[in-house]
Order: sequence, then structure tokens, then C-alpha cells
Amino acid sequence: MARLAGVSQATVSLVLSPKPDRKGRLISEETRQRVLEAARSLGYVPDPAARRLAAARNNLLGVFSFTATFPTDVQHSYYPFLVGVEREAAAIGYDLVLFTGSSTGGTGATGPEALSRVRLADGCLFIGRHTPRAELKRQVEDGFPVVHLGRREELKGVAWVGADYVRATRDVVGHLAELGHRRIVLVREDDDAPASTDRQLGFLEGLEAAGLPAGPTAVFRSADPQRELTPERLRAWADDGVTAFIADETDTRAAWRGLLSAVREAGLHCPAEVSLALLGSPPSDLASEPVPTGFDIPRPQLGAAAVRLLAALVAGEEAREPLVGCAFHPGPTTGPPPARP
Repeated sequence: MARLAGVSQATVSLVLSPKPDRKGRLISEETRQRVLEAARSLGYVPDPAARRLAAARNNLLGVFSFTATFPTDVQHSYYPFLVGVEREAAAIGYDLVLFTGSSTGGTGATGPEALSRVRLADGCLFIGRHTPRAELKRQVEDGFPVVHLGRREELKGVAWVGADYVRATRDVVGHLAELGHRRIVLVREDDDAPASTDRQLGFLEGLEAAGLPAGPTAVFRSADPQRELTPERLRAWADDGVTAFIADETDTRAAWRGLLSAVREAGLHCPAEVSLALLGSPPSDLASEPVPTGFDIPRPQLGAAAVRLLAALVAGEEAREPLVGCAFHPGPTTGPPPARP
């Protein structure tokens, strides 16, 4: 190639380098074009491994799921996120390497060894409600590009993308208030995952905006909603004037399952006697049930946004993805409250 272009081998190397240094930038455009034309005429194709080595990058993005197995089942709540991740990575020329808690030789998903494996990639996207704060913070402090799918403002320096659950939940509360409901209860699991915290904040803001009571009894937190949300509790709420219930969505959907079961066992008719709403999507095994009032989480869009942000960080750019809005949709599970005698 050097002979054909009439230049030295060193000049060829500088022109074809994926990361040219100062000497490479001093090569004239005429010489550069001669080298490139010689490369094309000889059918030269750069070796991907060599280019990545020279650029100190692998063109690999990691995806770490805090689960025993990677959530590739289409019914898994994380699966739509992964669809967006895969499509966006392919569109911008990155390959993916997948990590799970079971890929650490039995050491668990949250230990130092587990997270150190992600450095095989140029950067890593983390998916999960309960991430190990100390280990994730250590990765960031070491300068490793990290993006968390879901809000993590409490982890200083960790980039994240998330859905606007606060506004979406306010919309659900506003819809119920417009229907005439004056007492609404939020049912949620007893954890402090940011997504659930955001939903509760939106719920309380929605009550305040509608002029509805937002005391401590407006939120029911339970470590086991399917056991503690009893028919007796539902009837007591109804007798006390509660006419609508909103369930938080988690990967288990325990609050929604518990609420549906308790309403049926209590003999309450929906929406004639009680209205129900879900802050997210119902589980796939309840697909035969009416689609509840609530909102759609744009999971594929969130996955794609996370990849864009991670790629920008890998490239050394300062970037931030805005909160992604959720689309409200009414359903047959809500209606006007029953008339009081």
C-alpha cells in the first residue's frame, strides 16, 4: 500500500489510524487521499480488533441485570427495556455483553467481583430497582462510564435515564378527581425504590392539586400486599368513604394482584362500587382482564435513551437525557363514585 501511494509505511499507519496523533493531523490532505485510494484499490478492510485496541476501546456496551438469569422472557417486565437497548446499540454501532448475578461464580450480584466484570466493556448500563450503591459509586469514582436505567439522584455522579412518574401519577389522580372521587388510597409495596417514591410523590401532589385529603391513611404500604390487603380491610375503607384505589407497579406487581384479589373477595363491583387504577402496565398473566386505567411506561424508548447516554459518556462527552413522559390512558376500571345515601 505504501509503495502504491508513494509514501512511507509510517505515513500509511498514521492515515489509517482510528485515533490519529499530532503527526497524523499534519499529513496533507493530498497525501491522505493517495493513501486512502491505494487502500480502496487493494481492497483493504481494517481489522476491528486492531482498531479497537488502538482506540483503547472495545465497542462493547455492558448491560447488567440484578437478576439470577437475564430477563429475555418476553413476559418479563424488563424485556421491553432490552428491546430498546438492543435496537439503539445496533443503530450506533455497538455490540452488547450481558451480565447477571449468576455470572459471578456464585458470589452474588452485588459484590465487588460481580461489578468488576463489567469492565470488559467500554461502559455499562445497569437495570434493577435495588442496585448496590457502594459498588456502583466505586465504578463512577474510578472513571468507568455508568448509566442506570431509572432515577438514581441519590447516587452522586451516576448518570441515569428515567420516566416522569410524578407527572404521570398526578394525571391518574386528576382523572379520578374529575370523576368525582373524594377519597383515594394508594397501595404500594414497602420499599424505597426511586420509581415507587416518585409515584407516591405524584400521588400526594395530585391529591393536593385536587383539594383532596392527603393524610397518612391515604397511602397503604405493605411488605406483602397479597397477604395484608384483606377483604375486611377493603370493606372498612369503603365504609369509611374510600371510593378509588391506585396500585403502584413493581416487577412483582404484588400491589395490583393483592388489590384485585381483595376487591373480589370483598364482593365489591368495579367500577360501580369502587374504581381501580394501576401506575404502569398489568402483568402478562392477567391479560384477559380489562386493561386498567393508568399509564404506559415507554420502556423501549427508555432503553434506547440509556444507550445514547452511555455511548456519549464512553466518548467523553457531557450528556443528559430528559425524563421520558408516560402516556395516560383511561380504562373500564374507573367510573364515577357510587351515590351516598
